[in-house]
Amino acid sequence: MKMPTRIAVVDKDLCQPRKCSQECIRFCPVVRTGKRAIYFDEQLNRPVITDLCTACGICVRKCPFEAITIINLPSELDEHCVHQYGPSGFKLFKLPMLKQGKVIGVIGQNALGKTTIANILAGSIIPNLCSGNGSKDEVVRRFRGTELQTYFTRLYGNRLRVVHKTQYIELIPMVIKGKVKEALMRINGDESKVLEVAGKLNLTHLLNRDINVLSGGELQRLAIAAAILRGGDVYIFDEPTTHLDITERLRVAKAISELTSGNRYVLIIDHDLAVLDYLADLVVILYGKPGAYGIVSSIKGAKEGINEYLKGYLASENMLIRREAITFKSTPPPREVRKERVLVEWSDVVKNLGDFKLIARSGQLMRGEVVGVLGPNGIGKTTFARILVGELQPDEGVVMPYGVVRISYKPQYIRDIAVKYPELTVSSIIGKVAGVDYREKPHWPDLANGLLLTPIMDKSLRELSGGELQRVMIAAALLKDAELYVLDEPMAYLDIEQRIKTARVIARLAEEKEATVLFIEHDVTMLDYVSSSVMVFEGEPGKLGTANPPIDLRKGMNIFFKAQDITFRRDAHNGRPRINKKDSVMDRIQREIGEYYYYVTEKE
Repeated sequence: MKMPTRIAVVDKDLCQPRKCSQECIRFCPVVRTGKRAIYFDEQLNRPVITDLCTACGICVRKCPFEAITIINLPSELDEHCVHQYGPSGFKLFKLPMLKQGKVIGVIGQNALGKTTIANILAGSIIPNLCSGNGSKDEVVRRFRGTELQTYFTRLYGNRLRVVHKTQYIELIPMVIKGKVKEALMRINGDESKVLEVAGKLNLTHLLNRDINVLSGGELQRLAIAAAILRGGDVYIFDEPTTHLDITERLRVAKAISELTSGNRYVLIIDHDLAVLDYLADLVVILYGKPGAYGIVSSIKGAKEGINEYLKGYLASENMLIRREAITFKSTPPPREVRKERVLVEWSDVVKNLGDFKLIARSGQLMRGEVVGVLGPNGIGKTTFARILVGELQPDEGVVMPYGVVRISYKPQYIRDIAVKYPELTVSSIIGKVAGVDYREKPHWPDLANGLLLTPIMDKSLRELSGGELQRVMIAAALLKDAELYVLDEPMAYLDIEQRIKTARVIARLAEEKEATVLFIEHDVTMLDYVSSSVMVFEGEPGKLGTANPPIDLRKGMNIFFKAQDITFRRDAHNGRPRINKKDSVMDRIQREIGEYYYYVTEKE
């Protein structure tokens, strides 16, 4: 009988040797027999667990910082171990099988190895095959008989040009200066090609703008344009839809799908399930324990793979990855306007900001509802949020709260907070926003576990990545005692599991505290999952925006997607929204009956 393979991981972020008596080493029963199952590595500055470990679990229980994880996995996985980050470090098992002429999507939580996969396939990391001394020749031999053997042979023989669009677009203004067109022309000197790609990604009007004044969505499109203009045989896109509205996401999806011509390889890592379903031909699912190990599933059709992920059970692997299935409401309830439940009301409001004008038609927010906010970028959603929380005063009209309304606001751009308080720790900033007793609040365990906050609680804000800072500020905003929560793009940088868990906390806040949540978001799947009503913003981005009052979810979604010229159908198994291909049979049927969003298909 084969023994299970053992994964013993010491998390470098959680381990704090200066504050510890190293009880994990002192109490190890193997050490007491004169052998060394665990020892302290001075160079790594943390304990390392050896193959002598018997998985008794004593060190796991003795560690005061929960830094040690020991997991038994089937021995069959040993031969599939692709890369390990040092002794007792994270392990990645298997890789996605890339296919020429196909878009391969990757679904899974953060900290399971998605970026490692991207770097291995881009050639930035030579996988060590968990032996510590992997070479290019060994990698090719490991994957013999598969499509990856051909891929790595060509990659390591310099016969593949790889273009890798990373997720960290906020770094672009720090390393690239000048106008947008100048930057693109330095990448590809063919002006007609630059103009063609700019037109596809709606960048034409930005070509003479300085890069350092671009918004997050504009930087994202610039990064994608730069990737396309580089011209490659392999394209890897890491989170290409962050900060983009739904129309821009589909525009980007179309541009990426066109890259598959000429038998190119395309890999996309994204957390927007609707766009991933629309763009990817095939998907793989990453599962495991974040920070400890990640396993790549077998390749699946996009629809089947996403449905298996939402169900929480991978059929071909016979693996349960989540105890609860995720389903969506196909017939949302109508919105009931009751005067005694109104929390905030506003008259017709006008605000001028330079060349932009926002007109918000009179409306009201009621206790206990989550109001999703839909609209393209540059249409005034953030401006309306800032008026609502009192950061901006309207030029005309008034916002009228009913009684004393405490407000919790998570702004769209949060990097300024880290600049203002660079030395504050995560624990301190959450306490500053939500109160020093935040750990005693009922939603703290869900947020701490769901947003992976425990490993970073003692980090200073200047040490955090953009994604980590986002998770911290979401938790702080949701833990604050308030009647009105205004959340501007809270799902950016979160993985799918984190989005679902955050959405559930938002829904519980509205239901249990009878709080009101204004939820500004571009991820249609999450808007559909958590919203009970919707505000639709219309107009001309950058010039004029009109904010319509909250209405029924069904009616609002139909109005918005009719204006965007997009139709969605509902999956027969779980009700999730799926984008229809333009002029497909389903698209034409739904346009004829005027049902742009809540059309439930029969079994497909």
